[in-house]
This record gives sequence, structure tokens and C-alpha cells, in this order.
Amino acid sequence: MKQVTLSVALEVRPESAARVASLIEDLKDREDHPSGGTVDNFARLREGIPCLHFMSISVFTNSSYDPTLILEANFDGEPADFWKQADALMGEALREIIRCCKAPLDEDGPLYHKVTAEGSSVPATRYLEARAGAPSVFHHGNRGLARDRILNDARLFRALRAELDNPDNQGPTPYRNASLQEVHRRLRDAMLPDHPWLDEPAPARVPMAQRIGDIIRLLLFVTFVIAVFSAPGILIAAWLDPQIFVTLVIVLFAVLAFGIVRKFDPLPGTEVTTGFSLARFVLRNLPLILLIVVPPLVILIILALCFVGLLAGLGLAEGGFDDWNWPVVRTVLLGQLGMLFTVPATILWLRYLERRDTSQDAPPVDADMVAQMARREDWISQNHMGSIVNVRPGVLRTLIVRTGHRGLGLLLRVKATTGYLGSMRTVHFAHWAFLNNNSQLLFVSNFDQSWGSYLDDFIEKAHVGLTLAWGCGVGFPPTRYLIFDGASHGRRFKNWALASRSVSRFWYSAYPGLSVDQVERNHRVATGLRKSEMTPGDIRTWMRDL
Repeated sequence: MKQVTLSVALEVRPESAARVASLIEDLKDREDHPSGGTVDNFARLREGIPCLHFMSISVFTNSSYDPTLILEANFDGEPADFWKQADALMGEALREIIRCCKAPLDEDGPLYHKVTAEGSSVPATRYLEARAGAPSVFHHGNRGLARDRILNDARLFRALRAELDNPDNQGPTPYRNASLQEVHRRLRDAMLPDHPWLDEPAPARVPMAQRIGDIIRLLLFVTFVIAVFSAPGILIAAWLDPQIFVTLVIVLFAVLAFGIVRKFDPLPGTEVTTGFSLARFVLRNLPLILLIVVPPLVILIILALCFVGLLAGLGLAEGGFDDWNWPVVRTVLLGQLGMLFTVPATILWLRYLERRDTSQDAPPVDADMVAQMARREDWISQNHMGSIVNVRPGVLRTLIVRTGHRGLGLLLRVKATTGYLGSMRTVHFAHWAFLNNNSQLLFVSNFDQSWGSYLDDFIEKAHVGLTLAWGCGVGFPPTRYLIFDGASHGRRFKNWALASRSVSRFWYSAYPGLSVDQVERNHRVATGLRKSEMTPGDIRTWMRDL
């Protein structure tokens, strides 16, 4: 099943900032407190956009840019269907919000004017769809579970608990002293009338075709990165004697490795001691690393041989295909060996920049803004946050952050398939996205528990990935070799993140009472009841979730 995360960034006219905030508040109040006697908050939104998991609209202000409106959405299916449903439900409200924004200077300008014209009948969401951007890194908690499937599983879980805890039941409970198989059968029979979908086969959370596609994309990305780092070595090895080339690479590697070790110590006052060890991480994940790295190395050799075969077939390779095989393979292998120079040289260059970076020890925080954010948080067990930071300039930084985000995103798609982000069990949907010609970085997250405990969870369990993804931000706490320190500076990082946040004026959750863990628990219970028969051991495991 396809799940989509996207965000729309629109520049707000400064003189309209107060009005657009008011319009968003009006939209929130209308949907959060519906008229007509219903007490179900966001009932219209839940019924009108049945594919939607989470959605937010916020306005970010900063002295370095005009107010920026961010609409973020996470939904099932195709974007066109989502935008069509959104327009039917809140199209005119969105049109008024768009009118407070600047007309773009690119090819979307004419569409903006059509949408915002007086009496326009052009769907407002056509413009939003045109301005929507894909994330650079994203995570889907409870991946592969459609919104309706999550809600159905939750209703089933509540019905099961009511059946087992029924205080109106006269006489002994029918489940006491029954065998495990009998308890499972009776519960299934009791649930089937109201939940007939239990007799239907469950769709795969991550279809095999999608899984294979994720792996192929990651391998192609790694192949491209290795090709870039190998290219200088291949060019030099093509005309340099192999023995001289190998000797040169070994000498340069030794010099660069000495420089890396010498510069490994943190600057005074910037070190943070954590339990993370790069050597231990590599050893623990060595099989996965080899599976990711070795195939691209072989792919490059095969591609080179195919290229020579093409030249030989066209009569452009003098001497024929066989005369070129070994020289080509040798040159590519030597080029790959040349990564012992290009990779350490890049790392040392990065460290040179890191040692000269500035960080913000006391970022300015708007007390009124913090108070507004606090008033809107912790009404339910879930919360929402958004952040926009400026990106540090420089060619190497740009290449690293773009490549790092791409690689991290592809790796998450391959690894995060069980509903959780590694050992973190609090993230529903989260993503990063580049804005304004890649000069700004947006982070949006929908998560369980409070903002403070959420970031503490990140700092403790995912500080390496967080530093890799967010370390390009201006003022970010000092980093070391891209992954060390950085987000591990708990207090400084949280202050920096807080200063870049904004009020979530409109925020919707389709299942506000469910944590990531509870969604998975409900799903396991439903999966067990879909089966007409299970072994006693499987039933015993299944019943632990009841």
C-alpha cells in the first residue's frame, strides 16, 4: 500500500501574517469543534478525507526570511485523491489562506493568480499540489498500515477487551477453564459478526515488489557514491603503472589517516561522551554493510566490461574484447582502491570546516511563542512539532548534506519496516525537506508523549542519525566527523531546536488516542484473530497483547 508524506511551503506577505494566522485558527476551530451536535472532534475531516493520517498548518517567522506557511500531510494512496478530498472539504478556507501568500515568480505564477482571482472556481488545492515537495528523509511509523486498518484494529481491540471484561455477563465466563484453542475460537466467533473483515486475508504491509524496489534504489545509490569516489583513482590508474599507483595510494592513505586521528579530538568544551562506538557499530552491522557495499563494487566492474563489450562490438576497441578484459578490470579495481585516498581526503576536509564552524550557545527564544506552543501541547498523548533552520553554505557541505539525506532516507526504507524507528517507539510520521533553493531545512514530526521527552528519546537512541540529518543547520551544536557530538549536546540541542519551532495552529490526528506501540499491539491482536487456527504456543504469545 502506498503511503505519502509531503509538505507545501508558501511565502506569506509580511503585512498578511496576522490575517493568515487568524484564518488558520478559524479553520482549526471549525473542524476541531464541529457544529450540528456532534462531540467528535475533527469528525468532518475524518470522514471527508478518509486517507489522511496526520495534517498540520503552521506559520514560521524569522528575522532572516519573510513568514513561511507550511502545510504538511501524511496519507494513504495517490496525492491527487488526497487533494481532491481536501478541496471538497476546506477548499475555500485554503483559498483565503493562499491569498495571503506571495505570488511565485516561477511557472506556478499564472496558476496562483487563477486560484486567487475573485470568484475563482479553480480548485485551491491545484496550486497547493503544484507547490508540494517531496521530503529528503522521511519515516512512516506503523509502516504499511492504512488509516482505516489502524482504526478497525483499534475498534476490534476495544471490543475484545469489552468481551473479556464484560461486567454484565451472568454466570461464569465462557473463557474460564477453556483450552487455549477454544478461547481463541470463541473470541473469534464473538468478534466476526461486527468485524467480518477478520475472514478476509490481510494485505501485506510492505509488498515484496516495494521491498525489492527499496533495496534496488539503495544499491544504485551506493553504486553511484562509490563510482564518484572511485572516478579519480580510475582516471589516474588508467595511465599510471599499477605498482606506482598502489604505492602512492598507500602513502597518501597513511598521511591522511594520521591527520584524521590527529584531528579526532574534539575542540575544548565540545565533547559529549556517549555509548556510541563507530567500531562496535561497524562490527555489529558488518553483514549488512557488506551486503550494501560489495554488490555495487561488482556492478561497477560489470558496467565497465559491458562498456568495453559495446566498444568492441562497434569496432572501436582495437585488439578485441578479450584483449581489454583484464586491463579494464584491473583499472576499475585500482580505482576502487583509490577510495583509500578520496574518502579520507573528504573526511579531513569536512573536519577542517567543522573546526571553524560557529554554533549558537543561547539562541533567541520568543517567550510568547513558547507559551503558545505549550498551551497547545499535551492535550492528548500525541504531539506535533515543526522547525525551519538555515543551512550552512559551502560546496562540500551542500554535497554531503544532500547525499547524506538521500542515503539516510533510502536506508530507513530498507531497515524501518517493523513500525518503529530503530529502538525508538514514539514516531508516527516525520520528515525533513529542503526549502528555498536548499538554503533552509524543514523538520516536521508527529509523535507520542511530550516534546521534551521526544527529543530526549532522539538524543539517547538516535543522536547519530539526528546529527547526520540536522547537523548542516546554522547554529547547530558542534559536530565531529559528521556523526559525533552534535545532537548529543542535550541541553544545547534542545534550545537550538526550540528556537526554530513555531506554533502548530492547525494539527489533525486521525487516531489521537493511539500510540505507535498501541497501533502495533492492536495489529498483532487483529492478525491473530484473522487466523482460524493457531498452535498453543502462538496463542499464548498472542494472548499477551490482550
